Amino acid sequence: MNDLAGKHLVLGLSGGIACYKAAELCRALVKAGATVQVVMTDAACQFITPVTMQALSGRPVFSSQWDPRDAAGVGNNMAHINLSRDADAIVVAPASADFMSKLLHGGADDLLSLMCLARPLDTVPLIVAPAMNREMWANPATQRNVGQLKADGIHVLAVGQGDQACGEVGDGRMLEADELLAELVAFFQPKVLAGHHVLVSAGPTYEAIDPVRGITNLSSGKMGFAIARAAREAGADVTLVAGPVALPTPHGVRRVDVKSAQNMKLALDEIALSATVFISAAAVADWRPAAPATHKIKKDGSGDVPALTFVENPDILAGIAASERARQGMLYCVGFAAESHDLLTHAQAKRARKGVPLLVGNIGPATFGHDDNALLLVDEHGSRELPRASKLVLARQLVAEIAAKLAN
Repeated sequence: MNDLAGKHLVLGLSGGIACYKAAELCRALVKAGATVQVVMTDAACQFITPVTMQALSGRPVFSSQWDPRDAAGVGNNMAHINLSRDADAIVVAPASADFMSKLLHGGADDLLSLMCLARPLDTVPLIVAPAMNREMWANPATQRNVGQLKADGIHVLAVGQGDQACGEVGDGRMLEADELLAELVAFFQPKVLAGHHVLVSAGPTYEAIDPVRGITNLSSGKMGFAIARAAREAGADVTLVAGPVALPTPHGVRRVDVKSAQNMKLALDEIALSATVFISAAAVADWRPAAPATHKIKKDGSGDVPALTFVENPDILAGIAASERARQGMLYCVGFAAESHDLLTHAQAKRARKGVPLLVGNIGPATFGHDDNALLLVDEHGSRELPRASKLVLARQLVAEIAAKLAN
């Protein structure tokens, strides 16, 4: 997906071993449709060469404030002015402790710091991705600097945790390239759900027959995970309750893993007490075996098939939609209906039965496991189709629809 199509980003590199991740980030930004202008400090050039970054960005790399070139070919020795004027954002990744201190105090002794100081504050945001040793990150001076940079309107991203090049383990690693890409894509999305706590359920549930067998369905969880990502991009605090799926957690989203419908109900009921939006995208099993066997059920050679007795699972969405918070308008509930036929008829009936203001319908066999989908939105006024597109595109459209309803 060209999530950054039409965006022009200046990618600044200060000194640090995390410069190798900047190469991955540059490639990812270009693949996402952005044009990337790289600016490097002398220290950054000790860790990765300008030739590498030029090859990945497809543009000349700048490292000296005395460089007579500029991107527009003006040649006026003012790269610190010219390079930033057309940028949609300046991204410094990695941002060392020293460079962040320089930003805080208005230092301007190299091209990158000059450019950051001279950028138009109202039109060119500055985003920094810290990278340093865990003790440097925890140092009170660094934390004071981070706090003041944020107060000054600079967007300071979080740090990762784990093994560090020095051999120590802890906070301070620069985020991975895919995490940084997710942050940058999210940065440019409208923050239509800012201030909301969005709760999303996703994936199938698994109902045990015995310790090694169970009943489930073909839901991949991809739609729910895309909705969680889109809600987070829209500025919401997002909690994702996921059935048994093998999908990576969307960056910046809290995840709670569950297995059965009863597990999912317990988790959702608790989190719904603080949520403002609940999007029930999980494909919850309607029934479960009444008495799962404690040991594996064995064939005995008789040809007889074990008799299974089922009981109905609780209706999670209907229960939350009937809660006091939902009835008082403090929790906006959205349901999903995966049908095999007569989508509109079934979706309308399900919306009324569940008691939710918005029901999202889709054809299960046409979406389970796929990366794309088509949705039907049903509310009290009628229905509207969202044509087939990638699940992330649809998720963003759905989030925009929910935000508009909340605003009204």
